[in-house]
Amino acid sequence: MKRITVFCGSSLGTDIIYENQAIMLGKVLTKHNIGLVYGGADVGLMGAIANSVLKNNGEVIGVLPHFLQQKEIAHNNLSHLYLVDTMHERKNKMNDLSDGVIAMPGGFGTLEEFFEMLTWAQLGLHQKPIGILNISGFYNELLNFIDTMVNKGFLKNVNRDMILVSDQPDVLIEKMKAYKAPNVSKWITKETN
Repeated sequence: MKRITVFCGSSLGTDIIYENQAIMLGKVLTKHNIGLVYGGADVGLMGAIANSVLKNNGEVIGVLPHFLQQKEIAHNNLSHLYLVDTMHERKNKMNDLSDGVIAMPGGFGTLEEFFEMLTWAQLGLHQKPIGILNISGFYNELLNFIDTMVNKGFLKNVNRDMILVSDQPDVLIEKMKAYKAPNVSKWITKETN
């Protein structure tokens, strides 16, 4: 893996552990010689991980829509900043630039980006590993709900297993390096349910 896209909050959250783990993930990425692709901002967890990678002499590529740049949140010291017109172009560009995805704590935008990339993987549009850095159990309820999708017949176990989870950045990176995408069709039928 040369680069990983990290989706995370433009806020720091209510617990210092989120920022500390963003900084730690940045260090782990550089230790593994993996570049960061992210949303291009200099605020919140986004800024924390970008600054951590830069401080450790790693590559940081931001992808930011023009309308967010105008709100003066663009990071000014990145290896490269791509400016795009729409949020959809942003996700496409981030996908093109990276070999995997990690979701850290965040809000609606983080979840939307994460689930779009996960859906693309489920549909076979890419075979990249997709991880959740589950800091202090932040994603526990979401993971339980995804298990409910499986239990109620709306999601296959093999697709649930596409989500790699750890609360430790090093462990998550190792899981991502070892990942093999499933070779199954997306559709659930009465026979496969």
